[in-house]
Amino acid sequence: MRMYDIIKKKRDGGELTTKEIEYFVKNYTHDNIPDYQTSALLMAIYFNKMSKRETLDLTRAMVNSGDKVDLSGIKGLKVDKHSTGGVGDTITLILGPMIAACSVPFVKMSGRGLGHTGGTLDKLESIKGFKVELTDEEFVRNSNNINIAICSQTANITPADKKIYSLRDVTATVENLSLIASSIMSKKLAIGSNAIILDVKVGSGAFMKNIEDAIDLAKEMVDIGIGYGRETVALVSNMDEPLGKAIGNSLEIKEAIETLKGKGPKDLLQLSLELGSKLLLLAKKVETEEDGKELLEEMINSGAAYEKFKELVMWQGGNINQIENPELLPKAKYVIEVKSEKDGYIKSLDAEEIGKCALKLGAGRETMDSTVDLSAGILLNKKIDDNVKKGETLAQIHANDMNKVIEVEKDLRNLFIIGEKNKESKKLIYGYITKDSVNLY
Repeated sequence: MRMYDIIKKKRDGGELTTKEIEYFVKNYTHDNIPDYQTSALLMAIYFNKMSKRETLDLTRAMVNSGDKVDLSGIKGLKVDKHSTGGVGDTITLILGPMIAACSVPFVKMSGRGLGHTGGTLDKLESIKGFKVELTDEEFVRNSNNINIAICSQTANITPADKKIYSLRDVTATVENLSLIASSIMSKKLAIGSNAIILDVKVGSGAFMKNIEDAIDLAKEMVDIGIGYGRETVALVSNMDEPLGKAIGNSLEIKEAIETLKGKGPKDLLQLSLELGSKLLLLAKKVETEEDGKELLEEMINSGAAYEKFKELVMWQGGNINQIENPELLPKAKYVIEVKSEKDGYIKSLDAEEIGKCALKLGAGRETMDSTVDLSAGILLNKKIDDNVKKGETLAQIHANDMNKVIEVEKDLRNLFIIGEKNKESKKLIYGYITKDSVNLY
């Protein structure tokens, strides 16, 4: 078998066999195929696309390129959730404890933030002592004892994906449905959970900018999960504005705690309930989504979900005092209010640009080597459709460098587009995708 023939076949619109895909992934991972040949194949795939069978084969080959996480030692049906990334997306820290409080194991390997999107691990590291690196034994132990474990990925999960993605990033071949879906799903499927829910973001702060593309991606990923033998469903949700009100690591931990106590932003709670009820259904804990929502609301109202979050922190070495008293979490030196210069309604609030403002303050990282300021960030006082009066606070800037504050303040004020009330209220969720149907909300 020759790489030249594989490239030519795909260039001419042919369908690659399972063996050809396995040959390419294995040999590229082991440096037996040069970047220039892989670039040629990726461009051929970009233009000629891949069938569902090819996409599943590519995903499977990338899963098999590295370590897999065996979760068979964890009792019960294990569930996982993945978001395609956004701004203020604190869902994992709310959803995980809610699900675990229902006696369903929530097992998740998370990543760090890059660019304008936040990372769950950075948020958790706002808690002093919180250990994000767990051995397989600790991961299984915690899951069995408290039904929840959240940790960093092991170094050798899907090495093929890491190599291929790096090349896609510099060869203008990122925006291909099969390549995107196989990249995301290979990392999820390398971890042996029984059921997965995908939160596919769409809007200014998301990778997918329009609803049709987001639904197509969701369908592709659900098909891969089902083809791999995992129960998989997806929600398509709004990322035109940030989720919740907090953007920044310790600020989002505080917001997660408030939400688990039933006092957080409505959109965070609503999305958590939607995702959670479907996860409980997949885990066969409830018979209907309505029953799932009722059970989750009970976990919030009784305090069980909040107590579960405290357990997660304690079992992973974090300072429990910071959870019981969030004022002990990292705090910025300066808190500057951004005031409105006119009356009206918030018409739009660009999530990506707000994420970039938080990045300038130090809340995110430009590269994986960047240092993150865990206390920096933005707290939104107003969101889309909210009424605002001249002189009212639109947002708070939390920072440790006044020069950065001055730079961000003007940008942030300009991002609040104020005018007449929108004719239609914003939607939080656009659709629900299963193996059998696409349900638009």
